[in-house]
Amino acid sequence: MRLSIIFITFFILNLGLKAQVDFTSKFEKTNGSETVTYYEGIEYYRLLDEHFASVKLIEIGTTDAGFPLHLVLFNTDEEFDLSVIKNSGKGVLFINNAIHAGETDGVDGSMMLIRNLAQGKILKDSSKNIVVAVIPFFNVGGVLNRSKYNRVNQNGPSEVGFRGNARSLNLNRDFSKANTKNMWGFWDIFHKLDPDFFIDTHVSNGADYQYTITLISNQKDKLSPLIKPLLEGAIKPYMYDYMEQKQYPLTPYINVYGVTQPDEGLTEFPDWPRYSSGYVNLFQTIGFITESHMLKPNKERVMATYHFINGLADYLSKSTQTIIEARAKSKLLVAEQKEFAIKWELDDTKSTKINFKGYEGSFTKSSVTKQPRLFYNRNKPYEKWVDYYNFFKPSVVVSAPKFYLVSKAWDDVVLRLKANGVVTKTINHDTTISVSAYRIEDYETMKNPYEGHYPHTSVVLSKTVESVKFFKGDYMIEVNQPTNRFIVEMLEPKGEDSFFKWNFFDPILDRKEHFSGYVFEEIAESILNENPKLNKQFRALQKDSVFASNRYTQLDWIYKKSPYFEKTYLLYPVFRIEH
Repeated sequence: MRLSIIFITFFILNLGLKAQVDFTSKFEKTNGSETVTYYEGIEYYRLLDEHFASVKLIEIGTTDAGFPLHLVLFNTDEEFDLSVIKNSGKGVLFINNAIHAGETDGVDGSMMLIRNLAQGKILKDSSKNIVVAVIPFFNVGGVLNRSKYNRVNQNGPSEVGFRGNARSLNLNRDFSKANTKNMWGFWDIFHKLDPDFFIDTHVSNGADYQYTITLISNQKDKLSPLIKPLLEGAIKPYMYDYMEQKQYPLTPYINVYGVTQPDEGLTEFPDWPRYSSGYVNLFQTIGFITESHMLKPNKERVMATYHFINGLADYLSKSTQTIIEARAKSKLLVAEQKEFAIKWELDDTKSTKINFKGYEGSFTKSSVTKQPRLFYNRNKPYEKWVDYYNFFKPSVVVSAPKFYLVSKAWDDVVLRLKANGVVTKTINHDTTISVSAYRIEDYETMKNPYEGHYPHTSVVLSKTVESVKFFKGDYMIEVNQPTNRFIVEMLEPKGEDSFFKWNFFDPILDRKEHFSGYVFEEIAESILNENPKLNKQFRALQKDSVFASNRYTQLDWIYKKSPYFEKTYLLYPVFRIEH
């Protein structure tokens, strides 16, 4: 009996202790002046995991900093296997924080969101319809590189992380190419979850204006005919109304179209695959980037971000089946799609009008540089209709082949395709296949490094039919998959963020074999004697004094026309079997 009383007393005391656990976040305790460190943030989620059965903190993959990539899950069913969640019929909201580690609004907003969901303070019964997944810190290396001197333009918190990751790479330029361990972990999470909504949380740089938060959403011209009306006609109007009610009105991200100031016109941010919103768009996930305004107080920015992600969770919880069905049907459409736009340009002949709340800008003389400086006068707010250029048109369109063929030698490319859910087949035996082949006729390369690369642009191609030998184990990729957009946009060399652009195929751009002039003289003479047509072309070129004065140039011209010249030079090593 005595033991039973002791046990009951211990149980009651234990309940009391748990009831007294403080779930107030550091952001709340400091009235918005501070944000959590990496260790504090992970410990906070461990606390929620320990006390709420609906919350789970797990590790998936690693990061360039050598620390694990964490994922927090909220699910009232207490199911945390990502493959099970994907097929559960629940709507999935995926939130990515601290991709730029100094931009911490989503870090603190998500902590409050998960806590409030777990405590039943928000969404209540409708929370059973969704799963919320949060990466607390995507750029772990940047978060650990913490200083009060990062983010010079930002109004708090007192100390924040650094924009670049542990290898000084900008993770929001890495979604399509995955040069970082962080991104391989993200890919794993993203494709296991297959989220319906995705949010990447940021803090903006740029102009001054009245809004606390601005929004980037999927480029509407790229969306499927089923998702576009949902996003433009339902989701965005709902979120704009929701944020207005919360007294944090939204406006599109301030991407200035004119010379300097928003009232000269705004453009929609381009949805390129290197960026998070452009990447998720390839897989029929509805994506958003929140950009809270750097000059607004940290407390206001965090609360605005919190309300946005809460509002989007609310919308998804009430419209789960509509969203899931639209995405599923859109994937089927993509699997059957034949034409793909792989580059886009702004259509500046079209615009819409938006009611914009800004501050009058003028130029005054700088006391530092003695040159004109832009000054926004907060004592002169305005509200006016401005042009918003939010229409894009395709600049490069390709027809998809039936198959792409890639040698197993390019395993870094094939691994990236597979990691993004692309189904590949292997050739069973050595064989020669007649294929369509691209040859790189011309291209430009950036002179300065960009994210560890020297990207190629202005690509000019020629296309021929070639007989190419393939070997057992080489890859065939059928273009009949829900991942078709990723396949085509990555493998077509003119793609905005193609693997060719990002230097994956650079070895084909320089010659491996050359000739010794004193040896090749006799061979060149024999080639010309045996090919009268070629000889005639060569003699005509010799009439040009510049050509005629350069012995090497003349021999090189003959060498390039000969069977000795390497066939793989400038031959793009991804081949097509047409329909």
